[in-house]
Amino acid sequence: MRILVLYTGELGKKVIQNLINPSTFCVSCGELCNHCRQVRKSYANLLVGIHEFPEDLPPFIEEPAQFMPPKLPECDLILAIGIHPDLLIALPEVVEKTGAKAVIAPAEDSKKTPAGVLEQLRKELEAMGVEFEAPKPFCALEKTGKPVIDAFVDLGFGKPMLRIEMSPDGKMFIGAGVLRDAPCGSTWFVAKKLGWTDASGYKETISGAHHSYPCTGSMDKDPQIGDTILHKAGYIIREAVEEGMECEKKEKARISASCVDEAQATGS
Repeated sequence: MRILVLYTGELGKKVIQNLINPSTFCVSCGELCNHCRQVRKSYANLLVGIHEFPEDLPPFIEEPAQFMPPKLPECDLILAIGIHPDLLIALPEVVEKTGAKAVIAPAEDSKKTPAGVLEQLRKELEAMGVEFEAPKPFCALEKTGKPVIDAFVDLGFGKPMLRIEMSPDGKMFIGAGVLRDAPCGSTWFVAKKLGWTDASGYKETISGAHHSYPCTGSMDKDPQIGDTILHKAGYIIREAVEEGMECEKKEKARISASCVDEAQATGS
């Protein structure tokens, strides 16, 4: 897969760094860092182009082509992160030039990435036979049966998934492993912060880690979701932890039942 990233703002920088996964990317743990991310593969080889647009562009752009990079590489997937609405509308032209088969345009701020613009873009791209998703926020991205976008999720980016390990009595987190990371990279940090904390306070632990990473979602209420995008991102990672806890509980119950059956079989 060949990925072209067009971005403005902090989220785009985080996504790029998360794809590349350099040792200097996550420094949130400071001196307590145990380099947990080293086990994760770097996808730097998939990035065929990166272009950052400035944040001080005019409110209205009549000629988007003037602001586009002069040379655009061929690619399979375009990540359009936080870019000006008028540049978003011009993406079909970028798709034609690059041969892209899919576009992901996450919405982390409904003022900067209006729903109406995304819907117009969706219609134009789908009419061209191009896959499109506009997750709100980016960490809400899941597999939807669209081959290229699903392949991106299969790399390990999208709605977080965690493997949770609890103490025998279920009162403490021993550790957490990342099965799928939020595109910004926050899931690894949350997983690290969960280790050796009380299970009863998991909501506070998750919330504190998620905010301090920090999440780049908007704090303005979004009319479509009825809450802030930052809060929705917080609910997503909390649900991921809860699902991991439930899976761990079921696995322990399965092992326990298996041991009982084996003991009974041996006794008989």
